Amino acid sequence: MLMENKTGRLGVGIISAGKVGAALGAALRGAGHQIIGAYATSEASIDRLETLLPGVPALDVRTIVERSEVVLLAVPDDELAGIISGLAKSGSWHSGQLLIHVAGRFGTQILAPALAQGALGIAIHPAMTFTGTTLDVTRLRGCPFAVTAPRMLQPIGLALVGDMGGEGFIVAEGDRPLYHAALAHGANHVVTVIAQATRLLNSIGLDAEYMRPLLTAAVEGAISSGEALQTGPVVRGDAGTVAEHIVTLTTVGEEDPELADVAPAYRALAHATAERALARRVITQDAFDAIESKL
Repeated sequence: MLMENKTGRLGVGIISAGKVGAALGAALRGAGHQIIGAYATSEASIDRLETLLPGVPALDVRTIVERSEVVLLAVPDDELAGIISGLAKSGSWHSGQLLIHVAGRFGTQILAPALAQGALGIAIHPAMTFTGTTLDVTRLRGCPFAVTAPRMLQPIGLALVGDMGGEGFIVAEGDRPLYHAALAHGANHVVTVIAQATRLLNSIGLDAEYMRPLLTAAVEGAISSGEALQTGPVVRGDAGTVAEHIVTLTTVGEEDPELADVAPAYRALAHATAERALARRVITQDAFDAIESKL
C-alpha cells in the first residue's frame, strides 16, 4: 500500500545502502518517489539493496550526486563531513539540489561546503533502531523524526518524513548534540544494562525472557510517569541490600572476567539513582549517606 505523497515525485539517490539508507529509500519509493541509485559495495549492502530496493542500480557516489534531485546521506556520523567536503572540492554539488543527512548528532551546519555551492540542506533523524530487513519499513509508520532545517525548508523536511510514514518534530540546530546524547543514553545504555543482567541470569541457568514482564513494566512506567514509579532497594533506602549486591557482583566479576564490568556499572547507576531519590525526597539524607557508604 502506497503512503500518501506530500512532496511530489522526486528523484532520490542514496549514499549508502546501509540499514538506515535502504529502509528510508524503500519507504520513499513506497510513497511514489523514484530511487535513482544507491551506493552499495559490501556484500551486506548489495543484499539489502536487492531485498529492500529491488531493481535499483548500485552506482558510484559521484554518479548518484550528478543524477539526483535529492541526495540522502545515510553514512556513519564520522564519515559525513569528509564525504560532503570531498564532493564539494570536486564541484559535484549543484544549485537547488536537496541534500538530506540522517546523522542524529548534526544539524545542517555540517552541510556547509555543499550549501556554499547552492545545495539546500535538511537534517532528519529517525528515533528508531534498524535491522536491515523489511521490518524496518513497517516500523517507520508513526516513528518520530527530528527535523532540523532553515525555516523555509522545514515544511519540505516534515513532508518527506510524512512520506516515509513518520512524524516530524522540529529540533533546533543548537539542540542536536543534546538531543542525540539523550537518545543514546536512554536507548543504547539500557541495552548495555539489560545485556549485563542477562549474562548474570545466564550464569544461574535463566535467560532474558525471565525479565521481560519486569522490563516491560519498568520501561512503560518510566515513559508514562518518569521517576515516580521507580522501585528497588535504593529508593527504599535499603543500604544492606545494596551492600550485598555490590559484594555479590564484585565476587562473580572476580570469578568470571566476562562479568567484571557489571559491578562498576551497578555502582554508578545506584549512585545516580540515590541522588535522584534524595532530590525527590524519596529517601532521607541519612539513607542516602548509608547507601553511598556501600558504593
